[in-house]
Amino acid sequence: MAASYNLNDLKTRMQKSVASLKDELGGLRTGRASASLLEPVTVEVYGSRMPLNQVATVTVPEPRMLSVQVWDRSNANAVEKAIRDSGLGLNPMSEGQVIRVPLPELNEQRRKELAKVAHNYAEQARVAVRHIRRDGMDALKKAEKDGDMSQDDAKKQSDLVQKATDDAVAEIDSIVATKEQEIMQV
Repeated sequence: MAASYNLNDLKTRMQKSVASLKDELGGLRTGRASASLLEPVTVEVYGSRMPLNQVATVTVPEPRMLSVQVWDRSNANAVEKAIRDSGLGLNPMSEGQVIRVPLPELNEQRRKELAKVAHNYAEQARVAVRHIRRDGMDALKKAEKDGDMSQDDAKKQSDLVQKATDDAVAEIDSIVATKEQEIMQV
């Protein structure tokens, strides 16, 4: 078999795409508060942009409330502004070094918007998996052309690559369907 083709490597890359999708969906809001909701927020401090988790601790004291404990009191206003401007529809309230972030109820329109965002994330993951599939198929064609692999072996391996692709896409579809149910649940 050719060194450039490795089915396990392709499967691992596909699983990384699925894991990336899970991380992105973790930041999407459902009816419950989650500390991962604020992961995409970056704060302008010390002359550069930093992820929120590098300047504060995010906790979930109540199901519909986030608490952000800013480590350096002088950054509290910057953190509050970053959360407000993040596009997540949140209205933080500063209490010194602690910033409380109440989560408003999701209305039907906002739920549909979040479901669309979830589907966009899923489509990006599907495209990534298809790119990995294409890389594997190209490597198989090259191995067959170079004489490193027989036509029958190449056909068997391409079927395995296709099965791995189908499995990854099915997992992506399942994950996004579950997330959509969470989002639409009232």
